[in-house]
Formats: sequence, structure tokens, C-alpha cells
Amino acid sequence: MTPRSTTLFALGATGLTFATTNAAASPAQAQSAAQPAAATITVSDRRLNVRAGRRVVVRGIAQPGGTAALQIQRAGRWRTRARARTDARGAFTLRDRTRRPLSSRARVSATGAAPRSLGRLNVYRTALASWYGPGLYGQRLGCGGTLSAGSVGVAHKSLPCGARVTLRHRGRILRVRVIDRGPYVGGREYDLTAATARRLRFGGHGAILTTR
Repeated sequence: MTPRSTTLFALGATGLTFATTNAAASPAQAQSAAQPAAATITVSDRRLNVRAGRRVVVRGIAQPGGTAALQIQRAGRWRTRARARTDARGAFTLRDRTRRPLSSRARVSATGAAPRSLGRLNVYRTALASWYGPGLYGQRLGCGGTLSAGSVGVAHKSLPCGARVTLRHRGRILRVRVIDRGPYVGGREYDLTAATARRLRFGGHGAILTTR
């Protein structure tokens, strides 16, 4: 507890006199002085959209001499993918490599700090795709509803209706649902609606990066 000094003034027969007393700090002030500030996590660099087999990298600053971990959410639980010690300045580098596609929420946890959200971690593979729409607007979709110029989603032969997939093309990333069945042209895995293709700047048919 840190005492507070209070100066008292009194006018007596011999003149003005001074007296100093110590007052105890309030309980709230004492508790504030006793508790160190909570640690925080700062992320300075992140590489969270990679092809399968490439490294995911997260760099940042946390509590010195502690531990930092890269975690992803799977089946409702947070699972650690990489762990590293923080140095004397608190700097850390987390690296993870996976050869299987995945798309999950990600975060960094560290000693003495609340977890820091990173958004979504995506590990992609290559798939062949095409797109469709004009001339088919107004027709029923395989998963229910009607195709329109603004319909966003993809057609797939076997993924469950409503399943989410993440697509990447020319640096653009879009997470959409399976809303239709197809394509039925050999070798093509996805049929993008016109609105989806437009957002990704995808034209004609060809390779696209995808993950679930």
C-alpha cells in the first residue's frame, strides 16, 4: 500500500505551523498498484492463405519469456498447430505446414494474454472450374431456390447442399455455399454462378484454388 501525504496548516501564537500526515490509499488504488497491466498480443505479419504443402507463418510480440501458440478451431474446439517461445523482447514466429486442404478460424494464444483472432486460415488445393448463369436464370437450383443474376454460390456433384467452400482466384477470396448440382462436363469440379465468377474475376473455365 502506498501512503498519501497530507499537509495541514495551523495558525498559533508563534505563527504559521505545518504538519504532515500520511493517509492510506483506497482499496481500489492499492489493488491497481499491486496488479501488473495485462499482457497483449501484437501480430506484425501473417501468411494465412497458402497452397497445400506451403508454410503458414505468423509473427508478433507477446509477453517476454513466455509461450505463443497458433490454434485453429475444429469441431468446436481450439487445437494447437504450432508453438514457440517468446524471446527477451517478446517476439515470436509460428510456422505450420500441412499437405491437406483446410479452412478454419485461427487465433494466437500467449502466456498471460487473451487470445488474438487472426480471421480464417486457408490451405488450398487446385481444382478445375467453370461458370454458368445467362440463359438459365429463373430455373430451379438443385438445392432449392431459383437461379438469378445475383445468386452467389457453386454447383458441386457430391458436397452436401449448404456446405461452405472457400475459393481463391487472382488474389481474391470468397467463401460461398453449395447451392446447385453440377458441373457435368468431364474433369470440372465446380460450376460457379455468374455472380461468384464476377467477384473472383474468373472467366471461361480453368484452375481455381479451393478448400473447405
